Amino acid sequence: TDGTTLLGADDKAGITEIISAMEYLINNPELKHGTIKVGFTPDEEIGQGADYFDVKKFGADFAYTLDGGEIGELEFENFNAAGAKVIIHGRSVHPGAAKNKMINALLVAHKIVAMLPPTQRPEHTEKYEGFYHLTSIKGLVEETELQYIIRDHDFNKFQERKNFLTKLVEFENKKFNDRIYEIKIKDQYYNMKEKIEPHMHIVDIAEKAMISLGIKPIIKPIRGGTDGSQLSYMGLPCPNIFAGGHNFHGKYEYLPVNSMISAIKVICKVCEITASKNKY
Repeated sequence: TDGTTLLGADDKAGITEIISAMEYLINNPELKHGTIKVGFTPDEEIGQGADYFDVKKFGADFAYTLDGGEIGELEFENFNAAGAKVIIHGRSVHPGAAKNKMINALLVAHKIVAMLPPTQRPEHTEKYEGFYHLTSIKGLVEETELQYIIRDHDFNKFQERKNFLTKLVEFENKKFNDRIYEIKIKDQYYNMKEKIEPHMHIVDIAEKAMISLGIKPIIKPIRGGTDGSQLSYMGLPCPNIFAGGHNFHGKYEYLPVNSMISAIKVICKVCEITASKNKY
């Protein structure tokens, strides 16, 4: 991409790699493999992509999502995630007669923004560090809405973050006779680590597949989430393998073709390694 459009690597790349791998296996029947199940879910980004996925009907013992970044990425940890909406109810009167009457919701909203730790924003965090991310602010004098996403790998810290934001709202409300602030928080997905760790052999399989292909596994936590998280909590352990994209969720997203080819090879190798059901 030249920066003027979305390439769509996230996650059209994963779809392409899965289909290409299945095509290769069909065209090369001498490659032994067990029963393979393939599934696609919609709009993973909102944390609801697997809401209606029928794990029992799918009938797999374990699975992998193809939704990672650079070559070698292998992930079985992700953020705990929640979405928060803070609504500020202001009071709009004519500005010429506003003294001691007007409550400008646009200005009041900024108090919440200012009170959250600036070092705990996405642009200042990495690795296992969580954050509060203001994704949207819109409104008028009479009503303004802040949209946040809350993220942390540690479940207790995740709970603390939600509680902290709630307490900020309660604290600010005490300054007014009316309840100016309103907050709604909804959990979106959880760290799949808890569900994957009892089945670490599936991570080992993917790692073995990469090493056999000369790919150095990069095992690290996802600073985001995949439908593998939801599926893991629904009874289908599902770590994540690289798809090869970079700079996701922006107009500078791109994907090296060689990375896609490597992902296809990893899928085929995983299928080959797991050919013996008695072993895995």
